[in-house]
Amino acid sequence: MPLHTLRELDRTDGTVQLRQAHHRISTASALSSSPSSSTTDLVLVPRPSPNDPNDPLRWPPWKKHVAFTSVCAFTFLTNYAIGGLAPAFYLLSLEFNKTMNETSALLLWPILVLGVFNYVWVPIANYLGKRPVFVFASALLCASYIWGASAQTFESLLWSNIVGAFAGSTTEALGASTVNDLYFLHERGAMMGIYMNSISGGNTIGPLVCGFLVTTISWRWHKWIAVILTGINFLAVVLFVPETRYLRDAEQNVGITEDVSGHDVSGVQGNGQGSQEKVSHNTIAQAVTSTSSSSSLAPIPKKTWLQEMHPWSGITPGTSLIRMFARPFPMFVYPSVIYAFLGYAVSLVVTCAVNILNSFVLQAPPYNWSASVNGLINIPGLIGNLLGGFAGGSLVDYYCDWRLRRHNGVFEPESRLYMLALPAVITGAGCVIFGYGVQETLHWTSLFFGYGMVSFALTAVPTITMAYVSDCLLPVNSDALMLVNGTKNVVAFGFLYGIIPWVTKVGYVDCFGAQAGIYVAIIAIGAVLLIRYGAAIRHRQAQWRIIL
Repeated sequence: MPLHTLRELDRTDGTVQLRQAHHRISTASALSSSPSSSTTDLVLVPRPSPNDPNDPLRWPPWKKHVAFTSVCAFTFLTNYAIGGLAPAFYLLSLEFNKTMNETSALLLWPILVLGVFNYVWVPIANYLGKRPVFVFASALLCASYIWGASAQTFESLLWSNIVGAFAGSTTEALGASTVNDLYFLHERGAMMGIYMNSISGGNTIGPLVCGFLVTTISWRWHKWIAVILTGINFLAVVLFVPETRYLRDAEQNVGITEDVSGHDVSGVQGNGQGSQEKVSHNTIAQAVTSTSSSSSLAPIPKKTWLQEMHPWSGITPGTSLIRMFARPFPMFVYPSVIYAFLGYAVSLVVTCAVNILNSFVLQAPPYNWSASVNGLINIPGLIGNLLGGFAGGSLVDYYCDWRLRRHNGVFEPESRLYMLALPAVITGAGCVIFGYGVQETLHWTSLFFGYGMVSFALTAVPTITMAYVSDCLLPVNSDALMLVNGTKNVVAFGFLYGIIPWVTKVGYVDCFGAQAGIYVAIIAIGAVLLIRYGAAIRHRQAQWRIIL
C-alpha cells in the first residue's frame, strides 16, 4: 500500500496568499478611493471548482447556512439531553439510591463514548459520505431519548445516555469537518466558533432548562422535550443537509500558485474590509468564471433537489473501508494534532468537573438550593461560552486579517495561536476562584464568576486549535479532527472518572489549583512553542510519508 506525503495533497503546507500582495495591485486600483483596494484584496481559499456547480463551496449562502445550522442543532441536542441532566443528579441519586460517584456515570460514560466512536463514524463517513451517517444517527438519537424518558431503572437511563452519545458522536469531528466543506479559510474561525458554541450551548442551556423542569414537573420532561426537538431536527437533516463530501485535487486547496510572495495570483479577488467580509454568491461565481476561463473541463450538470436528498452518494473511489479506518492513526505524530487534543481535553476537564460537582455543592448544606436555582449557574457558563466562541472565532479572524495585511497578504496558521493568551489567563484564574469559593463557602457569586471564567475555555481553545489543525492539514482534516475529538474525550474521561475521589481526598482548593496549573502549562507552553517553531514544523512534516 503506497504512502503519500501531505505535500502531494496540498503543496502550500498551510501557508497561503489570502490577500493579493501590494505590488500586484494596478496603478488604477492604487489610486482608487476604496480603502480596501489600496491595500489588499481577498483570495478565496480553497478555490471553488470551475466546472462543478455541486461543489459545496459554490452553494448559495442560504443553502450553506441551513445545512450548517441543522448539523449544529444536532450536536446541540446531543449535549442538551445528556449533559443537561446534571442539575437532576442529586435528585436522581436519591430516587435510584445511588452514590454521588455512581450517579456521575450518567455523564462520564457518555463523554467516553462521544470520543471513542469518532474512530468509527469518521472513516465510515469518509468512505460512504456524511449524509447517510447524519440521517441514521439523528434518527437513532431521537429513539435513544424516547428510551431515556421512559426508563424505570438507573441502568436503563444510563444505557439510553450511552446509546445517545453513540449517535451524537457523529457530529464531534464530522461537524467540524463540515465547516471546512462549506466555508472558505477566511470564514473558518467564525463558523468554527458557532459550531463550538452549539456543542457547549447544550451543556449550559440544557442544565438551565432541566433545573426548572426538575423542580416543577420531572426530570423525564427534560428528556421528552429533547425527543420533540430531535424529531424536528431529524426532518431538517433529511430535507436540508445534502452530501458535503467533495474530492478536491491539490490545485484546488490553494488560491494561488506555489509562490506565496504575491506573484501570479490566480484566485479571485473580492473587495472588502477585513477577513470577516461577506463573500456573496456573485463573488464566487466570478471566481469560477476566472478560473474556468483557462480550463477545458466540460461543465458538470447541477443536481436536482431530489438527487441531493438521496441518502446514498456512492463510495470514495480508489480506497477501501479498512484503509479509511487505518489512515488517521499515523497522523498522531503531527504536533498540531497533539496540541489540539491536549488543549481541548484540559478545557473539557475543567468545565465538566464544575458541571459534575456543582449540584452536589449547591443543593446540599450550607447552600441548600433547589434544582431550579442550581440551574442558574449555567447562565454565567453560557456567557463564558459565547465570549469564548467570539474570542476564538471572529476575534481571531480579525486579528489574522490584521497580521496578513502587514505581511503582503500571506496567511500563516500560527497567527491564530496568539489569542490563546486569553483563555490561559481567564480560565486558569476561574479554576482557582471556583475551588477556593467552594472550600471556603464564599458567597455564591464567586462560584458563578468562577464557572463563567472556566467556561470561556470550552469554546475558545477548541475553536482556535481545531481551525489551526484544519489550516495545517486541510486535505485530511476530517481524519485529523477525529483524532483530536476522539482522544480528548478519552483523556477527559480518565481525569473526570477520578474527580470526585480526588476532590474528596485533597479538597477543592488543591484539586482545582492543580487543574489550573496543568491547564495553563499545556495551553501556554504549547502555544509558545508552535508560534516559534510551527512554520518550520509544518514544512518539514509535509514531507513525511505517512498518509495511506
